[in-house]
Amino acid sequence: MPRAGLSTAAVVERAARLIDDQGPGALSLAALAESLGVRAPSLYKHVDGMPGLERALMIRAKEDLALALGQAAVGRSRDDAIAGVSAAYRTWALEHPGQYPLTIRAPAPGDAADEAASSAVVDIVFSVLAGYDLHESDAVDATRFLRSALHGFVALETGGAFALPVDTERSFTRLVGSVTTALSEWSRAWSRP
Repeated sequence: MPRAGLSTAAVVERAARLIDDQGPGALSLAALAESLGVRAPSLYKHVDGMPGLERALMIRAKEDLALALGQAAVGRSRDDAIAGVSAAYRTWALEHPGQYPLTIRAPAPGDAADEAASSAVVDIVFSVLAGYDLHESDAVDATRFLRSALHGFVALETGGAFALPVDTERSFTRLVGSVTTALSEWSRAWSRP
């Protein structure tokens, strides 16, 4: 019988906190079980070993990121929406350094939960890009552009690469401004003959 109060959600939540606090390398079923005050075999009642735990963590991270981006986009459009979503993306990644790498994976084919979690993030970005009249393949290209810019900045920032004595906030603001400028000109600059 599972320990009272221990659930799949509680196990995954604790695992998420462990990887954010100590890094992904610190996560094992033994370490997770110890942090929960149970024995490792007890976890199998809630997750299907490490592969099941990793899958649950990835889906949870994608859903959590989608929630943050969705909240940042509400009531905003065009440049304001891009600025809000970009700031939320960066903030979420900085607050969840262990979980962030899990959000950049494409969904596993045939995994409905993973596909839905991944779709939630993309749908928010597509909605924001619709304000620039970008749809279909243009929206895919623009999403890849936005994601590359944000991921590049976040990966360098979390990796400790920004050591020069210029404020990173200023650099990020300029990056987002450059993105919004590019998106404003996207259709005209890349229109097909």
